[in-house]
Amino acid sequence: MRFRIPVVFLLCSFALLRPAAVALSAPEWAPVADGIEYQQFTLPGPNQAYVARMDRTREDRIVDSLLAQGNLYEGTEAVSGMARRYDGSVVPWAGSWNTLGRVAVAINGIFYDPETGIPETGMIQSGWYIKRFDDLGGGSGFAWKSDGSAFVGGCAYHEPERQFVRFLNRDRTMEIAGINVEQSHDGLVVYTPQFDANTHTSDGGVEVLVEMLRPAGISPAPQMALGTIRGIRDGWGSTPIPFDHLVLSARGEAGRRLLENSGIGDQVGISQQITHLETDCQTAAEWDWSQTFASIGGSFNFLKESEIQSFDDNLGAVQRNPRTVVCFNNEFIYFVVVDGRQPGYSIGMTTDELGRFCLETLDAEWGINQDGGGSSTMWVNGKVVNRPSDGQERLVANGLAMVALEPLDRSTVFHPGDPVLTMAPAAVRLGPGDHYAVVATVPQDASGVVLPHLNGLNGVFAKGVYWWRVKFEGAQGWVSQDDIFDGAGWAGSLKTVHDKLLRIWDDG
Repeated sequence: MRFRIPVVFLLCSFALLRPAAVALSAPEWAPVADGIEYQQFTLPGPNQAYVARMDRTREDRIVDSLLAQGNLYEGTEAVSGMARRYDGSVVPWAGSWNTLGRVAVAINGIFYDPETGIPETGMIQSGWYIKRFDDLGGGSGFAWKSDGSAFVGGCAYHEPERQFVRFLNRDRTMEIAGINVEQSHDGLVVYTPQFDANTHTSDGGVEVLVEMLRPAGISPAPQMALGTIRGIRDGWGSTPIPFDHLVLSARGEAGRRLLENSGIGDQVGISQQITHLETDCQTAAEWDWSQTFASIGGSFNFLKESEIQSFDDNLGAVQRNPRTVVCFNNEFIYFVVVDGRQPGYSIGMTTDELGRFCLETLDAEWGINQDGGGSSTMWVNGKVVNRPSDGQERLVANGLAMVALEPLDRSTVFHPGDPVLTMAPAAVRLGPGDHYAVVATVPQDASGVVLPHLNGLNGVFAKGVYWWRVKFEGAQGWVSQDDIFDGAGWAGSLKTVHDKLLRIWDDG
């Protein structure tokens, strides 16, 4: 009898010391979409871990980054809002705008400036390089490439001579001084569609609008992302940026050179390169950033080649907190959110405990931490599945999504050159979808003409309706098929036709 109490005591103590990687319950993976699954783990602590995994062998399943409000200029947004904004939109996968993206899972991203809502580190979205990583700033975060490979980036460096615009018709080159930053007297700035609806520049500079065949991302020379000059604005400022265009912008001497190098219809090539070094910013790193499709920053790279990394001197790593992480192996990409700061339900994890969970339970080989605390959120098929420690979703700057790609559907009701009339006051947008900014509203019975589109997206189905690129007097952009008709036979939904018939009836 005297031996039973110590034995029971030891067994109870051992149970309390069990590593976070050991699950108290083992539910099965539930399908979210083909090739994407979800599972909630109940772990010692107690801890609740919410995990989604994506099969890396599926070519129609990708990772993309999400951006609050769809641009860098407008601040923060909840993960659920970012996911819904992206869901059902046209995605430029495999080099052109040729697929529709359905968001299956989304998580929050990295830290941001609380005053501006802009992510603290660099970012690549849908193949566009939209915010440069800091030169020689240490780690650069999780990256997903167009060939389906993934890596955790080290130190990034932008050699100035390897960031340039080539004006092909005139055999001239200008270095790119910055991306989505303030217009400069000292060099050429590139504004992508993720900056905002327009460049927000004052008059006095030169801006050149370029329609792109594919997004301008990391394409080291001699590779280039090609485009065609569609507009030249000298002294106007605030140039609108359609979804598949970019703007070249400069002032002073750089502006004069830009104007001299540009002509309507001329071809340009955009070439950018990231020199990749280890986090010591000296040793050459293995992975090449070329053709990276999506990337956001990260903090603690807690798992490297199946080795858990120690961060004993950093309280942010050794304290138990709510966590959001990305970990992966050759088979799966994992999104992991761990709730915390909720005694009796979930207390959170240290980076060491995260490492053991990703390594021992998920069999991951690499792992990187994102923003945690009240920001930690996982959205699965239309709803938030975890319990954010703030009691509700926190507004954040960016995120990551697992996306199911679908073939594009197109309407053949109109063709380039067809005249159209508006059924009612109609919004003209910067892209095919109601998530793009409105550049103008044209009145009922406004006449327009369907324009050709470089990437052949006229009539594309996105965000629940078909879209056409139309030119009206004083405005051009993307219009819902439900808002226009051809004068001989009406196009659009049954509701559109019904409304038109009612107008005729009311007019006698």
